[in-house]
Amino acid sequence: MSEFSDRILTWYDQHARVLPWRGHADPYAIWVSEIMLQQTRVETVIPYFERWMRQFASVEILAQASEQMVLSAWEGLGYYSRVRNLHKAAKIVVTEFGGQIPREISQLRKLPGIGRYTAAAIASIAFNQDTATLDGNLRRVFARVFDISVPADSPAGAEILWNLAQAHLAAGRAGDYNQALMDLGSAICLPKKPLCLLCPLSELCQSRAAPENRPILKPKPAVPHRLKMAAVITANGNTLLSLRPSKGLLGGLWEYPSVEVAADSSQSLIDGMAAEYRLVVKPLAFLMQIHHAYTHFTLAEFAWRCELVEQPENQALKWVPISELKEYPMGKVDRVISLKILTDQI
Repeated sequence: MSEFSDRILTWYDQHARVLPWRGHADPYAIWVSEIMLQQTRVETVIPYFERWMRQFASVEILAQASEQMVLSAWEGLGYYSRVRNLHKAAKIVVTEFGGQIPREISQLRKLPGIGRYTAAAIASIAFNQDTATLDGNLRRVFARVFDISVPADSPAGAEILWNLAQAHLAAGRAGDYNQALMDLGSAICLPKKPLCLLCPLSELCQSRAAPENRPILKPKPAVPHRLKMAAVITANGNTLLSLRPSKGLLGGLWEYPSVEVAADSSQSLIDGMAAEYRLVVKPLAFLMQIHHAYTHFTLAEFAWRCELVEQPENQALKWVPISELKEYPMGKVDRVISLKILTDQI
């Protein structure tokens, strides 16, 4: 055991966070938690994880659930490709592995949504295999402690950091080692203003004098901004929703008919509805404006209350009772519109 791993494990034994998936006997629970924790804060994940395990207590139950049930349970966590892949992978585990989560990293990585980091995390935490892992928090810790000047998000930098993680692995305690580093990166070795005085690795850290300079990351391109308009059409206590394609952004979720436009104008909405849905609408009044940031772009969406003049047959469109809107899984923007409708009784 290196001094690095000895220090981090000693700290972890005293300061490990109490989390509902830690010490869980079921590898399925570890898998669910690791998928939820991708790009999402622990504090946000905890209530979702607890509700999820009550609703889908086993991989068999998840595999048998409908996609709409699964999406509804995930709503609000974002990055919906994670849950669609989790659902697909659960079906594979049941049909090809007899309901047993694979132990080997090579088999885990064949499941949808499980990459190098997640496979290693599951293998070490659920099955106590001696393998290191590397997420954003761990990447930051290793880049700072060992003063890595190669961009951490480059192939070369990533390989250096993976090798460091493996080189300092504490044999027999890989799960604790990985989770200790996750805790350290989340609570102490923060992206901004790290708490170096509280860090068990401070005496080893080669970047302690200027931790804000590590990790080095490649410049990111400017984030594009998009403008959309949505038609909120209600009649007889119902509202018209559109089901998004199962693949891609917000796949399988429901939304108000919407189109990307160059300018916010009633004519843009009329033209867009006709082109995208073959709907003939008459804008009546501006309802609300919502701003939201996605991973690769920012969005401003303008919702208009509209009258439906003509509606052709379209299997993606569905009249839904306003009183049942909560039962239809949606992204954040459309959920905001739904709450507005329910509050104002439009």
